[in-house]
Amino acid sequence: MPLPKIDDWRELSDEEISEQILATKKELFELRLQKATRQLEKPHLVRHAKHKLAQLMLLEGQRTAAAKEK
Repeated sequence: MPLPKIDDWRELSDEEISEQILATKKELFELRLQKATRQLEKPHLVRHAKHKLAQLMLLEGQRTAAAKEK
């Protein structure tokens, strides 16, 4: 499973990006919990979730900065 591309997220609206950020944070929490209890079978999913979260937060920041400039 390859890492998600930022182009996949660019077409989302601001609300959808916020929802995706919350969902990804919850997913990351669950993955960390599984890792701590040694139930995580696919450790690469933690890296994928972190990458996805970083991309979404970058887009959110860019859109916020663009809105302030106007």
